[in-house]
Amino acid sequence: MNKKHFNVIRECAQQHDEKRLRRSLKYVRFTELVNIVNELSDAEQIELFEILNDYYAIKCLKVLPIRAKRNIMKHINHQHAARLLNRMPDDDRTTFFEELSGLVVTELLKLLNEKERNDTLTLLGYPEKSVGRLMTPHYVAVKKEWTVKEVFDYIKFHGQNSETVNVIYVVDDDGVLIDDIRIREFLFVDHDKLVSEVMDGRYLSLLVTDKEKDSIEVFKKNNRFALPVTDDKNVLLGIVTIDDVLRLAEESTTEDIQKMGGSEALDEPYTQISFINLIKKRAGWLIILFLGEMLTASAMGHFEGEISKAVVLALFIPLIISSGGNSGSQASSIIIRAMALGEVKFKDWFYVIRKEIYSGVTLGIILGAVGFIRIALWQQLHWAHYGVHWLLVAITIFFSLIGIVLWGTIAGSMLPMILKRLGADPAASSAPFVATLVDVTGLIIYFSIAYVIMQGTLL
Repeated sequence: MNKKHFNVIRECAQQHDEKRLRRSLKYVRFTELVNIVNELSDAEQIELFEILNDYYAIKCLKVLPIRAKRNIMKHINHQHAARLLNRMPDDDRTTFFEELSGLVVTELLKLLNEKERNDTLTLLGYPEKSVGRLMTPHYVAVKKEWTVKEVFDYIKFHGQNSETVNVIYVVDDDGVLIDDIRIREFLFVDHDKLVSEVMDGRYLSLLVTDKEKDSIEVFKKNNRFALPVTDDKNVLLGIVTIDDVLRLAEESTTEDIQKMGGSEALDEPYTQISFINLIKKRAGWLIILFLGEMLTASAMGHFEGEISKAVVLALFIPLIISSGGNSGSQASSIIIRAMALGEVKFKDWFYVIRKEIYSGVTLGIILGAVGFIRIALWQQLHWAHYGVHWLLVAITIFFSLIGIVLWGTIAGSMLPMILKRLGADPAASSAPFVATLVDVTGLIIYFSIAYVIMQGTLL
């Protein structure tokens, strides 16, 4: 961030110097302006927004942390707040309102004019995390009986309020979607040609009740700048544009990464979240994982007798449980990502488990062989002494690693799919969670194999 720009904008805010601020913004990139706003104190942010022009103010409000948004909209002049809210795109305003408490939303809705208030209430009425919450009702729709000239005349007078004019939508008298046509298709035909002659009858649309995450997949698989949103009767209700989908995809990816790390998803940037909220987000999962690891201690207590008879077995416990946890974490991360990309669905469970069984056995043999060679080599070079039954110890480690790695890969790959089937978030089957599960069961596998192999000798 340019320190000179920061100081100038701060001075403009403090002195309410609108003319100087307008001149300064010519040399400041928007991303830099956002960074500057984030560095200002609460009072300075309010002062800046009182003199910032509507264009920059609305753009900044779209990307600022929710705490800053609340502070600004609560304290700036009511008339100014009303003007910003009324000029804000419907989808951005709806997203903003969703982040606020019901009481604050009620107060802000009073600042909207009748049309914008009705639009916002309509959008807020759709299920949470649905496409209806993501769409904007501002688009260009024409009739198939119109000529190309009439289309351009309509765009000239009404297109300025549209989210985009890259795509023109064709509807009938009842508002039912018939087609969508890219603007370039109208640019290379005669002006007296009818819209019906330009149509090809092929279009792609989203259902208003579809999940937001489903729209990411549709945009990903189709080269579209915007997609129409319809109800169950195919009546055109609004559109979803690529910028909103990209923002949604980023939020979704961030949330999944945080969950896979064994934490609740943060609702605001790390640099903005309060210490108390950060602890709340992390403590819950840590307690659950800690309680799970206590089962590991219980499992070791159950095999206390075996450990006292063959102390050498205790030396390899960290090796055993970490290998199982690592294999499970690997499988879990791979499957969660494959599910997020749409490569794997629940119906593919048999294919996945078959592949993971082969993978688990192969990886187990590799790790088991490394463990066997390590014990034999250390014993022969006298770097460690595992007793006269060192060969049995090596064999135990070899087969234990095969069993534990196999179990880890199966558990890590199946758990996300089971959670998805039950309607839960697959990311909740995070790497730490899988590792904790495999730790406990891994000890049982380890000592069970040791008992079978070493019975009559060390045990």
